[in-house]
Amino acid sequence: MFNSSVNAASTGAQLEFTAAAIAARVRAGALSPVEAVEGALARIADRDPGSDAFVVVRGEQARAEARALAERPGLSTMPLAGVPIAIKDNIPIVGHPLGNGSAATENEPSADDHPVLDRLRRAGAIPVGLTRLSELCVWPSTDSPDSIVRNPWNPERASGGSSGGAAVSVAAGMVPVAHGSDCLGSIRIPAATCGLVGFKPGSGVVPRDLGANSWFGMAENGPLTTTVKDAALLLSVMADRPDLAEFEAPRRLRIAVATGSPLPIVPVDPHWREGVETSAQLLGCAGHTVSAAKLPYSLNPTPLVARWTAGTAAYAEGLDRSLMEPRTRTHAAVGRAMRRLVKPGQVDRMDATLRGFFEDFDVVLTPTLAGPPMEAHRWSERSWSSNVVATMRFAPFTPVWNLVGWPAATVPVGIHPESGTPLGVQIAAPPGGESRILALAAQLEALQPWPRVAVV
Repeated sequence: MFNSSVNAASTGAQLEFTAAAIAARVRAGALSPVEAVEGALARIADRDPGSDAFVVVRGEQARAEARALAERPGLSTMPLAGVPIAIKDNIPIVGHPLGNGSAATENEPSADDHPVLDRLRRAGAIPVGLTRLSELCVWPSTDSPDSIVRNPWNPERASGGSSGGAAVSVAAGMVPVAHGSDCLGSIRIPAATCGLVGFKPGSGVVPRDLGANSWFGMAENGPLTTTVKDAALLLSVMADRPDLAEFEAPRRLRIAVATGSPLPIVPVDPHWREGVETSAQLLGCAGHTVSAAKLPYSLNPTPLVARWTAGTAAYAEGLDRSLMEPRTRTHAAVGRAMRRLVKPGQVDRMDATLRGFFEDFDVVLTPTLAGPPMEAHRWSERSWSSNVVATMRFAPFTPVWNLVGWPAATVPVGIHPESGTPLGVQIAAPPGGESRILALAAQLEALQPWPRVAVV
């Protein structure tokens, strides 16, 4: 099992186990795609039995694809040449059924790859496995009746969700990068919980096509990585925008620091708050204008709750609901009743309110989460109400950026002294701010480097 001890030798080895480093060596002929894939498969065989991050390991398929990639023309120019990658099991991958974390989904293999996966493959990445997620991407803990994906920093804590398996596959050092998706924080929550960089792009930057209607436009595909450089590289491929990989040092920015809880009834853990304040001080010393602020969160939960539940109901249509987990079945039933409350004007009003706030700021920093990870239980066997309450208490900071479709990322900023799990700061910006977020995240990475993985 994994713990949080980090030594110099293992840290040095992991610095070489990044997408950028692997691709550079493959392009230079110093490493073959087969060797890169074999290394990842060996790590998965050694470490996944203790973490349960993967639902499928594509051993022979990945080896065959690596051999074929080695013969492809243009290998020396591919940005992700030979990079092993984990894929969240909620997008189609040819030859595999689309599981989406549920026993109720189809068993027929997908005939085509999702557009994001197609872009990753064309860039030279090789999917080595499909990762576990909470059922239909609904919940912020990744567990099911037969599996609990535990946090590699503290196995008594959950990995976060819904991209929990993806986060653990990277945080446990099995693969250098992973694909995830984010509806109300499903990339940023497990990334923060497991000490990774997680990036949710703004609307229209990366192809969606998630679930029945991408949760009414709230869901996005994005990367989970150990470095900002890898996050930028992976995002640039997913978006088919090479410019995103070449961000520059940030100019002097007007940074808002908003540590207040979006929900008055939900307190913010003082260590998570301190992580943001310390990061803000460092950025202030680096020349940015830093100001405490209060984000204009809406106190009306209807727009988010209606989309969260009704999006689940839309995905559940046509599925055998008797095979779904009780909490998800209830969530879908609530969503069928709330579907009529999903109205575009709700988003327009929140968007206008936030644009007014950002007339005075370029980015905002918040805690990514309100506190340490949830305990590693079978939340799938608990009541719907207990899951909803736990979600609200744990992750109130991430959803607003999905509602309005603005970019947001999380980066690690330390270790919680009580839970032994990572802390994270969320960076958000108006539409088109992906490069700005990446540049500021890279500056934070330089100012306070983080351990790349939880080490055995």
